Amino acid sequence: MKSFLHQYDLSAKTVIPFNTNDGYGIGSSFETVKELCPNSTMLEGFTTKGGMESDGQPRLSKDENKKEAETEVRTWLQKIKLLK
Repeated sequence: MKSFLHQYDLSAKTVIPFNTNDGYGIGSSFETVKELCPNSTMLEGFTTKGGMESDGQPRLSKDENKKEAETEVRTWLQKIKLLK
């Protein structure tokens, strides 16, 4: 991500960060994007946990994970006004 943002000038562009993780969260990644794109408009980012496990077992089936992720993404896109 850092290499890409160093290589391309996103000045006057809208940047919308997102990530998936396995429970760690966004860490400092959204803050890093903001620092590397000082002349960009940055909308609220999105993060979601992937197929987390509990005692070695997936907490949700693949279909349940897919439905949950779709709902989360749709809600986020509506919140940042990219989806009605």
